[in-house]
Amino acid sequence: MKVLKERINIVTILVSVTILISCLSFRNSDDKDSFVLKQLMDQLKEYHYAARPIDDEFSEHIFKHFINTLDYNQHFFTQKDISKLSKHKLLIDDQIKKGEFTFFDEAVQIINERINGSEEIYTKILAEPFDFEKDEVYETDPCKKIAQGNSTIDSSDPDNCLYESFPKNNKELKESWRLLLKYQVLTRLYRNNKIHQQKKEDKDSSYVAKTFAELEEEARKEVLKSNTDWFKRLKQLTEKDRYSQYVNAITESYDPHTTYFPPKDKENFDIRMSGRLEGIGATLQEKDGYIKVMGIVPGSPSWKQGELKEGALILKVGQASQEPVDIVGMRLDEAVQLIRGKKGTEVRLTVKKVDGSISIIPIIRDIVILEETYAKSNVIEKEGKKYGYINLPQFYIDFENDEASCSDDVKKELEKLNEENIEGVILDLRNNGGGSLREVVKMTGLFIESGPIVQVKAKYGKPYVLRDNDPSVTYDGDLVVLVNSFSASASEIFAAAIQDYHRGIIVGSASTHGKGTVQKIINLDQIVRGHHDIKPLGAMKLTTQKFYRIDGGATQLKGVTPDIIISDKYSYLDLGEKELKTALKWDKVEASDFQKLNGYVDNISKIKALSKERVESDVIFEKFDDYAAYIKERNDITTYELNFETYSKKLEESKTFTTEYNNTLDNIEPLTVYSNASDKLVISSDSSKQAMYDSFNETVSKDYYLLEAIEVLDDMKEYK
Repeated sequence: MKVLKERINIVTILVSVTILISCLSFRNSDDKDSFVLKQLMDQLKEYHYAARPIDDEFSEHIFKHFINTLDYNQHFFTQKDISKLSKHKLLIDDQIKKGEFTFFDEAVQIINERINGSEEIYTKILAEPFDFEKDEVYETDPCKKIAQGNSTIDSSDPDNCLYESFPKNNKELKESWRLLLKYQVLTRLYRNNKIHQQKKEDKDSSYVAKTFAELEEEARKEVLKSNTDWFKRLKQLTEKDRYSQYVNAITESYDPHTTYFPPKDKENFDIRMSGRLEGIGATLQEKDGYIKVMGIVPGSPSWKQGELKEGALILKVGQASQEPVDIVGMRLDEAVQLIRGKKGTEVRLTVKKVDGSISIIPIIRDIVILEETYAKSNVIEKEGKKYGYINLPQFYIDFENDEASCSDDVKKELEKLNEENIEGVILDLRNNGGGSLREVVKMTGLFIESGPIVQVKAKYGKPYVLRDNDPSVTYDGDLVVLVNSFSASASEIFAAAIQDYHRGIIVGSASTHGKGTVQKIINLDQIVRGHHDIKPLGAMKLTTQKFYRIDGGATQLKGVTPDIIISDKYSYLDLGEKELKTALKWDKVEASDFQKLNGYVDNISKIKALSKERVESDVIFEKFDDYAAYIKERNDITTYELNFETYSKKLEESKTFTTEYNNTLDNIEPLTVYSNASDKLVISSDSSKQAMYDSFNETVSKDYYLLEAIEVLDDMKEYK
C-alpha cells in the first residue's frame, strides 16, 4: 500500500543509567555490533513501555520484517532463498541472546549476491525492444498475484504471503524483471511521445521527428541509466547500513517509534528537532556520481559568501589549509560529513560551476537556521477585518543550546498579531508530526490561565499530569486549530487540550494521526562506561510512556476527532497509527481535575451546522472531495496494462480529471495576505527574509481551507 509515512519528531531526554558490562559473545573480529545490540536489548527489556518476550513469535516477526526490508518489492530473492533462510525463522531470538548474527550474515550475503546477479538480467532485457502492441499486465503487488484464486490469503498484509509471493525460481525472477522494466519503459515512452507530439504540433523547425521505435529506444536508455544509478546506490550500502536495518527490525517489533540511530543518524535527528545545524547551508543531492548543489539556504554562510550556486558540482572538500578529499563517486552522507563542521571553521570546496569552470570556494561555517521548520505568522484580511494566521511545522526545541523553542516563537508571533487588532487566530498544525512534549505544554499555556495539559503514564504506576502553572495568557481571543491526518503526537496533545477546555474549535480531516506515545533518546555513549575504542555507539529512541487527554482518553490509534470535519485529498486513504502493524493499543485512564472554560466556544452545535451547510454547498469543497475519492481510486490500482494504446487511453482519462482539479485551484480567488507590521520592519532590510516571507504569504493566500476557518471564527464571535 502506497502510504505517506509520518514524519517522526519526538522529545529528546538524556537518560542516565549505569550499565554493568558482562562478558559478551562477539561477532568475528568486530565486537561493536554485538556490544551495541546487547545495550539496546537491555534498554528494551528494562524501559520499553510494553516490553515483549524474546521468543519464537518475536523471532518470526523479525525474520519477516528484515526480509521485507531487504527486498520489499521482491526484485531479488527467490522462494529458494527464502526457504534457505527459513531455518533461522525461530532461532533469531536465541541468536540475539547470544550476540550472534547468523541469520543477518546469511541474509545479507544472499541479497548482495542477488543484487550483483540482477545487473546482468536488467541490462540484457533492456538491450532488446519491447512489444507494446501485446496485451500484458504488470502487477505491482506481489501478494495479489498469489491471492488470485486463493481465498485463504489476505493480500492486504504482506506477511501473509511472504513465502509464496517471491518468484519460485530464476525463470520467474527474470520474467518479473521483464514486466517491471517494460512498465518503466512504458511510462517514459508515454511521456516522450507526448513531448514529441507537442513539438510536431508546434511546428518547431529545429526539431527532428522521431519514429515510435526511436522513442522506444530512447525510453529504454533512460530506464537503463535509472537502474544503473539505483544499483550503484544499492552497492554502496555497507554492512553497517544493513546492520542498522537489522537492528531496527528488532526495535520496531516493539512499536513503530522505537528506533536505533547510528552516530550520523543521531546528528540528523537533532537537526530535525532543532531546525539548526552547523555547516554551510547548501542542499545537496547525489547525481550521476557527483554531489550536486540543489539549493542555497537564504541567509546561510553559502548565501552570504555568494559564489556557490545551484547546479554546481562539488568535486573536492578541504578542511582549511589541509589537502582536499576527492568526493566524486562518494556516498552523499559521507560527503555531507566532510562538508559540515563547527561554527567558525573553514571548508574549501572545489566545484565545477554551471558554466564548466573549476573554482575553489572558501566558506566559513556557521549556524544555519532552517527557517521552513520555524513558526511564522501573517495577517489575512477579508471584508475589512483582519485575522491572524500562524503556521507551526513542528514542535521544535534545541536541547543543547536552548536557543530554539517553538513555544517562545509562537508567543512572539501571538504578540505581533495582538498589535494588529485581529478578529481571531488560526493556528495551523496540519502536517505537524509533533516534537517536544515540554514545548507543547508550554505552548498550550499561552492560551489558558493554568491547569493540566496532558497525562503521562510510564511502564509502571499511575499517570502523572503535566500542567501549565503560568497564570499569564498571551492570547485570549477566538481560536481555530487546523489539523489533518498527518498531525501527530504533540500536535494531538495541543488539539486535545484546546478541545477539552473548550478554548477553541478544531477543524480538519476525520481524525488526526493517532500517535499517543512518548519517546526518550538514550545516548549509548553516556550510559556505557569506558569502551572508548568502539565509541561512538549511536543512540536509541525508545518508547517509554503513553500520553492521555485530560478527559482520560488516549490519543493512541484514535487520534483527535475535530469539532468540524472537512475533507482533504487524503480523506479516503487508510492513514495513521492504526495502519502500523506494531502500534500500541488504545486505552483510557481517569480524567484529570479540570474545568471547561466558558465564553470561548458557545453554541458549538450551531457553529458546526453552519459550517457543514457552507461546505456541502460549496462547489470547490465538492471538487476537493471528488479529488479525494479519485486519489483513493488511484491508490488502490496495482495492475497496469502494458499495451501502449490501452495505457495511454487510461492515463489520458485520468489526466483530464487532474487537469480539471488543478484548474479549480488556479481559479480560486486568492486571499489578501501580508506580513505583520513587526516582520515588515525586519524583512525590509533583508532580501533573503523578504523572499522567504513573500513565498510564505503567497502560499497562505492560495489555501482555500483558511476561508472556512475565517467563517468559523466569525461564527464563534456571533454566537457567543
